[in-house]
Amino acid sequence: MKKMILGFVAVLGFTVASSLTFADGDATAGQAKTAMCAGCHGADGNSPAATFPKLAGQGEKYLAKQLSDIKAGTRKVLEMTGMLNAFSDQDLADIAAYYASKSIQMAGAKEANLERGEALYRGGNMETGVPACTGCHSPSGQGNAPAGYPALGGQFSQYTAKQLRAFRTGAHEPENDAGRTNDNVKVMRGVAANMSDIEIEAVANFIAGLK
Repeated sequence: MKKMILGFVAVLGFTVASSLTFADGDATAGQAKTAMCAGCHGADGNSPAATFPKLAGQGEKYLAKQLSDIKAGTRKVLEMTGMLNAFSDQDLADIAAYYASKSIQMAGAKEANLERGEALYRGGNMETGVPACTGCHSPSGQGNAPAGYPALGGQFSQYTAKQLRAFRTGAHEPENDAGRTNDNVKVMRGVAANMSDIEIEAVANFIAGLK
C-alpha cells in the first residue's frame, strides 16, 4: 500500500508539472543575457563554487520555472534578491534555454557513505516513507526535462544537501523563510520530510558523482 501511495504522488507530480507552460527559449539570445549570472554560476553554467548550483545541462522547463519563482518571490534565494526584476518572461526563457544547451562538469562524489547514498537514491527508505529518487530524476540522474523534473547528476553535494534540508524545513515549518515550498503538490517536501541529516548528506554525495 505504501508503494502505491508513493507511486500516486509521483504520477500526480508528473501531471501537475506537465501542465505548466513557459515561453519557448532562444539559447543564442540567452547567452547575452547571462553576463550578470557568470560571476556565481560560471559563463557556461558550471559554477566554480559549491555554494552556487551548476546550471549547465539542467532541464529548460525546470530552469524557467525556478527563475520565474525566484523573480516572483515564491522561491526565496537571498543572493538573487531583486536580480531578476528587470527580466521579462521571454528573457528568463532564453536564459533557461542557454544553460540547458550546455554540458555539466561533474562535481564528483567522495567514498564516505557512498553505498548508503546509492541505496537511498535507488530504493529510498520504506520504513520511514522516503521514496526512491529514480522515479522522477531517472536512474542516471538526468531527470525528466519535459515533466519539469530537474537533472541531479553531477551537482555539488553541498548544494543538493542544502535544498533537501530546505524542503524538509518547508514540510514542517512552511512559514519559515529558510524553507523551500515551490515544489509542485509538495512532492519534494514529502520526500525530504522524514530524511535524517545523515541520509541527506549520503544521497547528496552519491548524486554528485552520478552520471
